[in-house]
Amino acid sequence: MIDGKLLRAIIMLFLLAVSGFYWPGTAAAQERPLVYVLRVDGTVTAGTAGYLMRGIGEADSRADAVIILLDTPGGLVTATLDIIQLMEAAEIPVITMVHPRGAIAASAGTFILVAGDAAVMAPGTTCGAAMPVTVGTIGQEPQAADQKTINFLAGHMKSIAREKGRPEDVAERFVTENLTLTAEEARELGIIDLITGDMSEMLEQLHGREVATGSGPVVFNTANAKIEELSLNFSEKLVNILSDPALAGLFIMLGMYGLIIGFSSPGYFLPEVLGAILLVTGLYGAGLFQVNVAAVLLIVLGVGMLIAEAFTPTYGVLGTGGVVGIVLGMVLFPSEPLMPAAWFVKLKVLAIGTGVISAVLVIVILMGILRLRRLKPMQDEREFFNTEVYVINDLDPQGQVKIRGEIWSARSRGGEVIKTGQKVRVAERQGIMLIVESEAEISEKQEG
Repeated sequence: MIDGKLLRAIIMLFLLAVSGFYWPGTAAAQERPLVYVLRVDGTVTAGTAGYLMRGIGEADSRADAVIILLDTPGGLVTATLDIIQLMEAAEIPVITMVHPRGAIAASAGTFILVAGDAAVMAPGTTCGAAMPVTVGTIGQEPQAADQKTINFLAGHMKSIAREKGRPEDVAERFVTENLTLTAEEARELGIIDLITGDMSEMLEQLHGREVATGSGPVVFNTANAKIEELSLNFSEKLVNILSDPALAGLFIMLGMYGLIIGFSSPGYFLPEVLGAILLVTGLYGAGLFQVNVAAVLLIVLGVGMLIAEAFTPTYGVLGTGGVVGIVLGMVLFPSEPLMPAAWFVKLKVLAIGTGVISAVLVIVILMGILRLRRLKPMQDEREFFNTEVYVINDLDPQGQVKIRGEIWSARSRGGEVIKTGQKVRVAERQGIMLIVESEAEISEKQEG
C-alpha cells in the first residue's frame, strides 16, 4: 500500500508537470513576435502623419517593433517633424527602411530615414537631396530656400543623427549640399545599418540588438517575427488629399467662384452649395501646411477683380489684373521647403491652367458685355412681350420669374397658382411687375 504522504506528493508533482503546459509564461514564450509595417508612399502630408500616429500607437500596445517603409520624394515640414516626434516617443523600436528596390527617400523622407532606431535600405535605392527649396518664377527651376531655413533644418538633421548615433557631418550635408547617397554609400558612411530587400532577413539580423526608445533601452525581439501591415483608413486618405497645397488652393478659388455665381444667379442653390463645400475644404486643407499670406491675398484680390469686371465693365483691365493675381497667388501659395522640386513644377502647371480658365471667363464676360452694348434699348411696356420665362418662386398669384438673367416680380393673369419650374409667357408689363400667362391659359386663348 502506498503511503498517504507519498501519494499526495506524486499527485502534486503530476499536477505541476501538467500545469507547465498551460502556464501563461510558457505559452507567451511560444508566441511569435509581432512587427507592424507602415507604408509612406508619395508626398508626406498631414494624412501621412495621422496614419503613422495611429499605427505607432497601436504597435506600442501590441507589437514588438514597427517598420516604416519609405518611398517618398519629400513632403510637408510640419508633418515630417510630427512624424519624427512620434518615432522618438515610441516605446518599441522603430525601423525605417527604403523599400522596395528602386525606391527613394528624398528630402523629408531622408529626415524620417535618419530618425529610425535602425535604418535600412534595399539594394538599388537612394536617399538624400534634403536641401530646402522655394518656388521660382514661372519658367525657372525651384531655388534654394533662404539661409535661415537651411541652417535650421541642417541643425535639426544633425540633432537627429546625433541622437541615433549616426555621423552628424554627413547628415548635415544632406541639407546644406543636397548630398545624395546610394544604399552602398549610405552603409559605408554609417547613415544606415543594413542593406537588404527582405524584411524577414532584416528582422533576423536586427534580433538581439539594443536601442534607446521613448521608454528606455529595448532589445530587438524580432527573430521569426510575424509581420502585419496596417493600411490607411478612409479619413487618413481624405486628409492626405486635402493637405496637398495645390488642391487646397484650387478648392478655395473654385469655392469663391461657386459662391459668386450662386449669389449673382439665385434660385438654383447648386453653385452656392458646391462653392461653400469647396471653400470650407480648401480652407481646412490650407490649415495643414505652411501658407504664404501674400499668396492668399493675391488669390482673394484676383477673384475680387474678376467680380468687379463682371459687374463694373472695364473692358478687360480688371479682368486681366485678376488673372495675373490668381496665377501669382497659386504659384506662391505653399511655403514648404521640403516638398520635392518636381512638385513645384506641377504647381506652376496647375497655376497656369487656372489662369487660362480665368482668362476664358474674362473673355466670356467681355463678349457678353459687348453683346449687350449692341442691343437696342427696350424700356417700353412691351419690352418683354410674348417672351417665354420660367417661374423661380411660386406664383400664388404673385411670385418671381427669371428673364434674361434678371429676377422680376410677376403675377399670373388669371390668378391661378403656378408652381416653380413651370414655363409661362409674358403678356404685359405694369411698371416693375410682369403679368404672365400659363401654358393652359395660352392654349385656351388659342382655342377660343
